[in-house]
Amino acid sequence: MFRTAFAFLILAFSGAAFAQDDGVVRVKSAYTMSETIARLKGDVAAKGIMFFSEVDQKALAEKAGIAIRPSTLLMFGNPPLGTQFINSKPEAGLDWPVRLLVQQDEAGGVWAVYTDFGWIARRHGIAGEAAKPFQTASGVIASIASSIQK
Repeated sequence: MFRTAFAFLILAFSGAAFAQDDGVVRVKSAYTMSETIARLKGDVAAKGIMFFSEVDQKALAEKAGIAIRPSTLLMFGNPPLGTQFINSKPEAGLDWPVRLLVQQDEAGGVWAVYTDFGWIARRHGIAGEAAKPFQTASGVIASIASSIQK
């Protein structure tokens, strides 16, 4: 337990990406909220990945009379890769397309947050050859997230 907490603190302060036992990967951005979103969307486009939508959760909350910190959900994917998740196990469609949350913390720091694809494969009981697309997706999302680090 202490080792995990210590590693979490070191990674949090270094700005590195890290995943917790819940499968959530957090990547500290070196940029503002708007620049982070622009960089992520630009990298998705440069990789030829299909962009599906952007949901400004803060704006939606404001319309509901609720104040939250800036939070925007980006959804994108590569159908030839992502639909292999669904082919492996239909319920894996819960985790595709890729969702990348850009949020601002209480100190003003900006983070990109996503679910680790290895964790997703384990969650759905997908292993062996069927898990290879998840490994590929892990590399792709890590590369996209690296576009917001200096």
